[in-house]
Amino acid sequence: MQAPDLFEETFFSLSANKSRSILTILGIVIGIASVITMISVGQGAAQDITGRIESLGTNLLVISPGSGQQAGTIVRGGAGSAETLKISDAEAIRASVPEAELVAPVVNSRKQVIAKGQNTNTSIYGIETNYFTIKAIVVENGSAFTDRQNTSRAKVAVLGPTANTDLFGEGFNSVGQKIKINNQEFTVIGITQAKGGTGFGNADDLIYIPLNTALQYISGSDSLSSINVQVSEAELMTVAQAEIQDLLLQRHRINDPANADFSIVSQADLLSSLSSVSDTLTMLLGAIGGISLIVGGIGIMNMMLTTVTERTREIGLRKSLGATKNDISWQFLAESVALTFIGGIIGIMIGYLASLAVTKFSGINTNITMSSVLIAVGVSGLIGILFGYYPARRAAKMDPIEALRYQ
Repeated sequence: MQAPDLFEETFFSLSANKSRSILTILGIVIGIASVITMISVGQGAAQDITGRIESLGTNLLVISPGSGQQAGTIVRGGAGSAETLKISDAEAIRASVPEAELVAPVVNSRKQVIAKGQNTNTSIYGIETNYFTIKAIVVENGSAFTDRQNTSRAKVAVLGPTANTDLFGEGFNSVGQKIKINNQEFTVIGITQAKGGTGFGNADDLIYIPLNTALQYISGSDSLSSINVQVSEAELMTVAQAEIQDLLLQRHRINDPANADFSIVSQADLLSSLSSVSDTLTMLLGAIGGISLIVGGIGIMNMMLTTVTERTREIGLRKSLGATKNDISWQFLAESVALTFIGGIIGIMIGYLASLAVTKFSGINTNITMSSVLIAVGVSGLIGILFGYYPARRAAKMDPIEALRYQ
């Protein structure tokens, strides 16, 4: 059978029972759309996670208080309530670790903040000025506080855009306004540029104040919540991490690293681990969508078996006129593959629109890649061949005399 004849026969066969063909195609459409949408959600989440971590700063080491234990490639800290890191530790790292380009000690806590009758519960970060550099934080309105203001324990604050909105309303420039933190009055001197993000640690929902001010008026001690270290070169991250660990173990009089009362997390290790988790999530979501494709494939097999039965006399007539087993087999296999590719094309369009709808209405970022589209189409074509092969071979093996007698 020539290709044009095969194409024409496939078209007429599928058109002969439009309702059944449309319902069969619908199963594939749902499967393809589900796969593309699910994978786009997973890849969007992975891209979002990567962007968030990279926005935290480059070549970054974060030292946290609390007992550390080795877990894969990341040294995980304790609950975060320990008070084992001091200002003197940060100063020692700054003085003794040559690879440490910038060292930024941090003290943070959640407090109720009041302004003009409005209030919000948010994180207060006591920081030095180099923290803005390490974390790539840009002050959009007003200015950041200075080293002199930190030394003098000035009561000034820089607001994240979300915190600014919660306290003063959308789009309000609060520079020069007063806020109360822990019953202490602070003057707003700047508002940072939006970085995006949700949940705890969201850089847009923070209030930054000078470190010395926080130690005196907020925490009341010299204990730190973390120490951020920006290493001069990426190649020196491992060396810097080892030197910092040895230094702190010596300062804290700890001989066994397993008993360390601090933990060190590198940005690269964190990114690697979270990327692995997001990749697993993407595979899981894709597998869930793939179930719909399998169900659609079963629908194709069911339709083709029914079609073979209904067209038994036609098959017998074709064989009696000289059609070979391969001609019959190709005819029904072509119909099966045509159903899946038609469903695949429609499914791609619906999957693309569904991904856009997820981003628009739920706020979840999605990322449609060519690889996900090719995988979905390739799998749909494979399903068409696999689930269409058995009905096609069954039709090809029919005895022409018995087929002509079929009622």
